[in-house]
Amino acid sequence: MILQEINTFMSLWKEDTNNDIFTIIEKGNRVLDLIDKLEMCILDTPFHELSPKDVTQYHETILQLQALLHHKYNEATEHLLKQASSYAESESGNMEVVIKRQNITLCVWANLKKNPKFRSQCFYDDQKQPCNGFDLPKPLAICDVAVRILHTHYDHVSPSQAYPKEPPALEMPIQKPVTPVSSVEAKATKSQMSPANLETRSEHSTIRSKSATSVFIEEVKSSAVETENTEYATDKSSILLQTVSRAHVSSLYCPSIRELEPMEEYIVDLHQFMPVGGIYHFDALKLPPQAKHVKGWTMVEVLDTGLEFCPYTAVCEENEDPSNLTVGITVRLLDSVIFFEEPLIARWNPAEKSWRTDDIGEVVYNMQEKEIAFKMNGFFTITLLQDAHLNMPYQSWELRPTGLDEAAFCVLTTFAEVQIDIKANQCMLASIATNEDTDLLANIRGKWMTPLSLILAVKRAGMNIFPADYSPKYVSVNNKSLTAEVTTYQQMALVASSFAFSWSKWNLESGEDNVVFKACEHLAQEPVKEDNWALYMFSGQRAQRLEITEESEAFSNNIAEDTEFHSTLYHLIKDASSEEGMERVSKTHYLFIDAVYQLLLATRVLTYS
Repeated sequence: MILQEINTFMSLWKEDTNNDIFTIIEKGNRVLDLIDKLEMCILDTPFHELSPKDVTQYHETILQLQALLHHKYNEATEHLLKQASSYAESESGNMEVVIKRQNITLCVWANLKKNPKFRSQCFYDDQKQPCNGFDLPKPLAICDVAVRILHTHYDHVSPSQAYPKEPPALEMPIQKPVTPVSSVEAKATKSQMSPANLETRSEHSTIRSKSATSVFIEEVKSSAVETENTEYATDKSSILLQTVSRAHVSSLYCPSIRELEPMEEYIVDLHQFMPVGGIYHFDALKLPPQAKHVKGWTMVEVLDTGLEFCPYTAVCEENEDPSNLTVGITVRLLDSVIFFEEPLIARWNPAEKSWRTDDIGEVVYNMQEKEIAFKMNGFFTITLLQDAHLNMPYQSWELRPTGLDEAAFCVLTTFAEVQIDIKANQCMLASIATNEDTDLLANIRGKWMTPLSLILAVKRAGMNIFPADYSPKYVSVNNKSLTAEVTTYQQMALVASSFAFSWSKWNLESGEDNVVFKACEHLAQEPVKEDNWALYMFSGQRAQRLEITEESEAFSNNIAEDTEFHSTLYHLIKDASSEEGMERVSKTHYLFIDAVYQLLLATRVLTYS
């Protein structure tokens, strides 16, 4: 975060002449950690604490670190190729090197013998498991050429999305003031909104990434005594997102404001598709001069040209077999990612800074063995893409408390059922199950992390249940008032230690200004019984319990008998709660409230179900 220090770090490493591949991999892991920390800083810091100027600086540093890391991998590859003869394989006489680590898989082959019989190569790791492979075009089989497949398990190629500079504006419709029935009830309402725990937690409103909920707690307390003030309606929208981070609002911008430019043919729309499983840098390289042993001396010609790439484009003459000219490649999919469908294969065009699908053909998918083979008209940097909205809209969802400051959040999609456990300010991917496999994403499953870290990890693994601002263009959404939706998530989070919430089919029938969901008090460990649910409707300013049930024949917004309207969902829920339930709510930690809120806002279950 300190520009002078990070510049010094990068300069020293750039000047370092130690190009040993294992040293660079170890240093590269530190660089990846720095990049992750800078990205988290940008995403997780509230707008008022991080200026657009700082965001620009951190983003430029990230790009420089990415470029430096790839430059170092090129230097390490050159260092390996200068010693190619020492890595010669006994059968073919050609160089074969496979290095598989946490963040990269490096496969290098050098054509030392120039034998046209050895045009196909399959690499194996230390455990004799197949990695990647290639088929060399015939014209290169007798050339001083080397082939590198550098599979980075991360993506430093795709253009990064622009970070929002300010939170979106929420418009709160001004409703007629509600006159209290009596001064006694007004005083009672005011006293209800001042429990000791809310007083205590509101003092933490200046805490960085947790301040959104704390500010909201103040807003809830104020709402009880300000319902007669029509100006409050206009102020409330600014309070809701006053101190949120960029990660919180990533899905809240209106797509009609941000029109997406039409794509040219063969160019991949990165709003619709997302790279999964990293990047495969597939390169043909010029083989540097090799050492010669003459009368006890070892001589080698030293060239100061750096790693030289060998340009190649398949040009098929008439009556010539295209299979002799095209480049074949076989890639292995990572065990740490999920592909729900056969992925789209694309190549990087550095001039356009875009992914393209042309010049790729003869694709053979073997998803059971996690292997894909295809042909290309050259050596390209490639990636595998998956529909970013494959798991949207969701079939249903449920948020269920499992104890004080503990809850289970379940989202059911077309392809999988995902459960995320919440404990204090930490989240854990508890399970992800499909019809065919219940043991997916073992590398991140069962590990506690911050909500934002979990969101990023699950999304990078190919399980995207986190919409973006442009997602309504690709998903059939249930449009709702943004203010009503955000307010509902915040008030759900306030009582999530003792109340369960779930999807309701009537949310589709309640109109844009109201959200409908099921809720009930739940203080036990076991799942919620179906008979315990009740239906609630909230507009952001008026909350009520509905007369209808989930099994009713038609939607009605009639209020349930023996219940009252309230200006906040918190008050309405309190009416239906037991003393034990409200006691648990009063003891709920503000960090747990914020963790629940982050997950609800990230998934936007009221709109995308």
